[in-house]
Amino acid sequence: MDASPRSSSLRQTWLIASYELSKRFTNTKGIAALIAFSLLWAIILLYPVQSASVYMLEPGFKELVQSIYGPDALGQLFSWKVAEFAVFWCIALYVFPMFSIFITADQFSSDKQRGSFRFLTLRVSRDSIFFGRFLGQMLIQGCLLLLTIIATILMVLTRDAGLFTDALLSGFSVFINVFIALLPYTAVMAVLSWYANSARQASIYAVILWAVSGILIMIINSQLPAMSFLSWVLPGSQLSLMINTQGLSSLMYAPIPLIQTLAVLIAGRIYMQRSAL
Repeated sequence: MDASPRSSSLRQTWLIASYELSKRFTNTKGIAALIAFSLLWAIILLYPVQSASVYMLEPGFKELVQSIYGPDALGQLFSWKVAEFAVFWCIALYVFPMFSIFITADQFSSDKQRGSFRFLTLRVSRDSIFFGRFLGQMLIQGCLLLLTIIATILMVLTRDAGLFTDALLSGFSVFINVFIALLPYTAVMAVLSWYANSARQASIYAVILWAVSGILIMIINSQLPAMSFLSWVLPGSQLSLMINTQGLSSLMYAPIPLIQTLAVLIAGRIYMQRSAL
């Protein structure tokens, strides 16, 4: 018996996502990008993360920060059981979304330019391509995030092997929260990549979008405080609030990127279905 259309579509979506993942880590361009990513994070871990974690272990540093910013400032940040992950958390919340804009910028633009997208739509649905590419990009970013977390755990163990369990739990919570935070960025880049003619153009559009939107929201909030809720529309609006949280308690902010992602994906699907090839 033939599979139902729904199960067939899900299978096609997964196959496309799997292909995106394997392509990124098997071709020459993808391997070069992986090496560059690894070297960059090696520098981040060996210098900002490791150096800052040494200061965080000093009681005097906490007192200095609280004397400057107040007794409640960054209280949760200093309560992390693993200092390296406290610093990694602050960096990853901002660096990974920035990476996401550039890593996921070529979801559709190259295929449109080469004319291969028309060939793909003869064999699979647009929905499968759209959601498959999005899922594939999230799998790629998940692998990269996991790689950095494993490296951080190994760095923690070189300092104190007794922190293995705490490091593992910290790494798990960081992975879940950062992965969710990346969802709306990847969804926005899926739409911009479909609109743009190249990955570079999609990245430029993204920078303009975030800059202009941020400025407009700031102006609206200053002139019309009642419209302050508009700040939650922009992906990443919750990141500054997440800094002073830790563990699974950070998931209280998860509904924000999840709702943003759902809204962007629905809009992107409609736009893609109505667009001419």
